[in-house]
Amino acid sequence: MLAKHLMVGVVAKAQGILGEVKIKPLTDDPDRFAVLSEVLVKRGNALEPVSLSFVRVHQGFVYVHLDGATTRNQAEAQRGWELYVDRQHAVSLPEDHHFIVDLVGCHVQDTQGRELGTLTEVLQPGANDVYVIKGQRNLMVPALKRVIRSVDVEQRLIVLDAQVLPEVAVFED
Repeated sequence: MLAKHLMVGVVAKAQGILGEVKIKPLTDDPDRFAVLSEVLVKRGNALEPVSLSFVRVHQGFVYVHLDGATTRNQAEAQRGWELYVDRQHAVSLPEDHHFIVDLVGCHVQDTQGRELGTLTEVLQPGANDVYVIKGQRNLMVPALKRVIRSVDVEQRLIVLDAQVLPEVAVFED
């Protein structure tokens, strides 16, 4: 089952004295915050709507006012808030692209039907993502089209090319 909400950022700290906060975006496009007027904040086990006033993006961070904060103390109380959007407010992804939250937990097998394990993490070191797969043998695989044959997030299944796998995968025992 796909997650109903997607985390888009975390409040890193208060910024200045007028209630602004600095957000570490968890999205490839920090400018997406410019079109949001509201985000959801996790409080206990519930997500609650909070108003958002966009200020700017600078050096990969997003600066906003949340929940009408106007003082540094109010902004400081928001440190650590996890910010979510529901799927209907998520950005549209190009074909063959998926949200990381939808990939984590998928079963992974190769084109010969061998079970490789479960995708537990997606690393983003630079040029391409790297899938971390935990199974009988733990492995790390670059997320390249020549390696990944299919991804079905609805069925929770990723299939990797059995012929290419030995030359690109890093195995850990």
